[in-house]
Amino acid sequence: MELSEIPVEKLSFGMFISKLDRPWTETPFVFQGFVLKSEKQLEVLKKFCKHVFVDPEKEVPPEVGKVTAEDLAKVRGTTVYKSTSSVEAELPVARKTYANTTVIIRELSRAVEIGKTIDSSRSHEAATQIAASVVRNPDAIALLIKLQEKSDATLSRAAEVSVMMTIFGRFLQLPQDRLELLGMLGLLQDVGKLKLPTELAARGPASAEEIDIYRTHVEHSVRILSSTPGLPPELPGLASLHHERFDGSGYPRGLRGNAIAFPGLIAAIVDAFDTVTAPKPFGENLSPAKALNIIYKGRGTQFHAALAEQFIQCISIFPVGSAVELNSGEVAIVIAQNMVRRLQPRIMVVKDAKGNPLRPYKMLDLMKEPKFRPDEPYRIQRSLEYDSVKIDPRELFL
Repeated sequence: MELSEIPVEKLSFGMFISKLDRPWTETPFVFQGFVLKSEKQLEVLKKFCKHVFVDPEKEVPPEVGKVTAEDLAKVRGTTVYKSTSSVEAELPVARKTYANTTVIIRELSRAVEIGKTIDSSRSHEAATQIAASVVRNPDAIALLIKLQEKSDATLSRAAEVSVMMTIFGRFLQLPQDRLELLGMLGLLQDVGKLKLPTELAARGPASAEEIDIYRTHVEHSVRILSSTPGLPPELPGLASLHHERFDGSGYPRGLRGNAIAFPGLIAAIVDAFDTVTAPKPFGENLSPAKALNIIYKGRGTQFHAALAEQFIQCISIFPVGSAVELNSGEVAIVIAQNMVRRLQPRIMVVKDAKGNPLRPYKMLDLMKEPKFRPDEPYRIQRSLEYDSVKIDPRELFL
């Protein structure tokens, strides 16, 4: 989406200021790009600028209810994680973890399809390996899952949701055993889709009758997991919650608020984000910025407000693995977050300004403000859909 030029006098709170009518270095602003939230920010803009450029994709609605420190304390744990491995060092391990997870999901899927019992030990194995990789460095496996070819909707979504739920749990500082539970829940909560007609499971419902059939996948999941020995006893019940909504508008039981267990509140947010960013026909193929705006608008209604805000902070406007267009016209992949400056991640430039593939890829850390011409540093212009750039993960960092 193109930036909109707006006079400073006509700005409103919630707009994302993407570009000024003068270089950022000539103003007191520390960040290149920010959401307009305060009168102080507006006063500075009026002092230095006549007009600015806003990004409609990143606009956030006015707050409907402030999340307090007490609210955050209820959703955050006390386990402090520090990355012990770089993205480059963790990537080979994450690649093996992802490959093994895919094998395990296929085994579980075959067992369900022929009516056999799931091997719970293999589910534990996958969740444990994912959690271990995420604890060491969450960016490596996040990058890997986003660049993998989506050959099977059910399989690829199970792996992605598992990884994303584990990463979110790490961000919330939950203990590692809870990360493993979230990872296993992500792997198995949609296992009931394997009992639906194949085409319906892949594309989703297209009529009222199909909606009713599609929603039975939750019941199938609960039944399959309840009959599987060796799983955590709470897992079948948790698998019934990812389509419930905080305001009671979800299914299958229309649960509301605190009636939804904490892991279910997490699962609802992650599942919704994954669905709207997934490529068609499996999802809506929205850019991460648009998807996060949906989560933000649903906070306090569809989604637990504090968790929704924490998820947005966890994922960031430019998530790892997402494609972005730079002010140079080049296209890049986000390979790692800069936790201090979330709008200036590490990126890998994969296409030049004319759209031609770059070989070798160009690695940039935007926090160091590298310049693409003498008077202008690189910055991200906009986010793109996840599948807008095809990169073979085996080529990373070669």
